[in-house]
Amino acid sequence: MIRNDWTKEEIREIYNTPLLELIYRAATIHREYQDTAEVQVCTLLSIKTGGCPEDCAYCPQAARYNTGVDVHALMKTDEVLDYARKAKEAGSTRFCMGAAWREVRDNRDFDRVLDMVKGVNELGMEVCCTMGMLTEEQAKKLHDAGLYAYNHNLDTSEEHYADIITTRTYDDRLKTLNNVRKAGISVCSGGIIGLGETHEDRIGMLHTLSTLPQHPESVPINALVPVQGTPLQHNNKVDVWDMVRMIATARILMPGTMVRLSAGRNDMSLAEQALCFMAGANSIFAGDKLLTTPNPSFDDDNMMFQLLGLKPREAFKEAAHCH
Repeated sequence: MIRNDWTKEEIREIYNTPLLELIYRAATIHREYQDTAEVQVCTLLSIKTGGCPEDCAYCPQAARYNTGVDVHALMKTDEVLDYARKAKEAGSTRFCMGAAWREVRDNRDFDRVLDMVKGVNELGMEVCCTMGMLTEEQAKKLHDAGLYAYNHNLDTSEEHYADIITTRTYDDRLKTLNNVRKAGISVCSGGIIGLGETHEDRIGMLHTLSTLPQHPESVPINALVPVQGTPLQHNNKVDVWDMVRMIATARILMPGTMVRLSAGRNDMSLAEQALCFMAGANSIFAGDKLLTTPNPSFDDDNMMFQLLGLKPREAFKEAAHCH
């Protein structure tokens, strides 16, 4: 049964279940609600890189940190569509475009993004954007252009949030998710572990996501990739068991959701990734880069899919349910 009234105590109890038992429980629920052989393959392209005015402590694209990320203006529409075609040929069914903005502004750049959305949609791919805060009006325009999903991560718990970002509030994030939901766009929202948070913070973030009036259709679980020049450059690498625990807990709390194994996958062995799929992950980013950090190549992923008996999920499979 899908529930939106989880208490923190219940979530804490699930999260602290002995690991093998937790994986087994999550795998059992995964089997009930999803086709366990199917994994959604998404490609992420940074359509406007760097120069962002925010101060997210993990992000190499913040203008105030010196991380060696070159600032690029918004890409041309035909370049983006070319990239989307290649991603589709390589097996991706969802194409996500990221722009390093604090919020979307109503200007020529936004008009160009709307054209990109239309173009990718016409290729028969689910199109997703992540461009910071969004008004209700802008969300509606994106929906009308054919946007399928909007990504806006909570990043961490409400309590830990101010230690990571001071240039906007947790409520700002929830407001954007609400605007996306109202416009009839599918919601993609998760977080990052390894930001120096406690286990209680991780439980808090999962509590916020799993008690939204409607669960996000997609929940990315990212492991911090520490980048030289950011305030979190010296943070320790996240233990794979922490990733597995997060994925399994998210799967139990939100059975109908795609749980995405996102950043940090590049550092995982095939066996570690297999454990994440076992624990209920059913979505990945493919392609050589995740915005500005390395990611496994399509070829490696194809090999892994063959070995584990996985297949890419077709596009728009849930469309009947969402709209």
